[in-house]
Amino acid sequence: MKVTGYAYPWDVLGDPGFVERARDLDVDEVAVALSYHSTRAATPWSAERTSVVARTAAFYRPVREEAWEGRELVPAVPDWVAQPDSGGDAVRLLNAAGMPAAAWLVVTHNSQLGTAFPGYAVQNCFGETYPWALCPAQPAVREYAATLVAEAVAGLELSSVILEACGPLGVVHQHQHEKTDGVWAPAVARVLSICCCDACAESWNGKNPQAVREKLRAEVHRLLATADIAVTEDRLPGSLKELLLAGRQQATDTLRAAVLEKLEPGTRVVLHGALDPWATGALPGLTPAAAGDTAAVVLQNWAPGPGSVRTVAAARKTLPADVAVGSYVTAVAASPVPDIEAYVRELGKAGATELHLYHLGLAGPARWPDLLSAVAAAQQPS
Repeated sequence: MKVTGYAYPWDVLGDPGFVERARDLDVDEVAVALSYHSTRAATPWSAERTSVVARTAAFYRPVREEAWEGRELVPAVPDWVAQPDSGGDAVRLLNAAGMPAAAWLVVTHNSQLGTAFPGYAVQNCFGETYPWALCPAQPAVREYAATLVAEAVAGLELSSVILEACGPLGVVHQHQHEKTDGVWAPAVARVLSICCCDACAESWNGKNPQAVREKLRAEVHRLLATADIAVTEDRLPGSLKELLLAGRQQATDTLRAAVLEKLEPGTRVVLHGALDPWATGALPGLTPAAAGDTAAVVLQNWAPGPGSVRTVAAARKTLPADVAVGSYVTAVAASPVPDIEAYVRELGKAGATELHLYHLGLAGPARWPDLLSAVAAAQQPS
């Protein structure tokens, strides 16, 4: 299995031992976050601090005035890092050490811009805006995404371009001090994740937008009234669901096309995604056209167990043979994977040929043995 280890720019630049550890870990490439959402990130290997607080989403390359002139949506400059091109500097440092570097780009997840420009954010059927979620149906969002990717890769030698949140985000999201956990059944979350902004409504083939919103609201209320926190199926008309999904997928495909147009031919593109076409978030649902645009699809396999293994097997059967299946596995969850080596082996047997390992900076000395075990399992012959 090909092994990609994920890291933040400050992990690479702020720790003189990072490159040597990555080399000893024997990863095939290091994915450096060049565009990322807000976070408080632990720095367990640093002798100078314990964490980095990234107050907002930000761009870790220079925000050039000439590239962004005339646009409303412009990424923030991170004042919590000293280097004006921390992402580029991290990639170049890895290149100089003989370590392949990938661009890790979070595209539509940006609470700072969604708050400043709510008209470009996802809006549910109740008229509530999700500020963390820029809507792919908005032309300004697609223009922002394309410019972001073009500026991120400019002048860098990259082994891959990894696209996260290259599609719609929805209701289920960690937001400030989250108090919605355990409230939304899967069916409720799916309906509340349908964007009803004006740009999305234009794809509803002449249906009255307000009538559609009212139907969705009524279904949310009905589902909540069942008091079933596990309900997975709604009672929306099949024709309406097909119409809504088709509009979402068309917007996602258009967004991705705008992004890919900015990349040089032959660029290895890796897409974080999910088999469920209704999925939203960092790994949004794959559209029918998505596989044709990517060298690999990375699935969310943070939850160890048979469910993740079955998902990998299903992806291997569904995706074209020339599209690699990647497993996104974390070694920094609150509860460690009981036997991460055995888990990675099972994912490989199910069809995963890439291990996407989270996270080379967040995993401190106590979690490093798990990373070593995961990579060792990935490198064993299948």
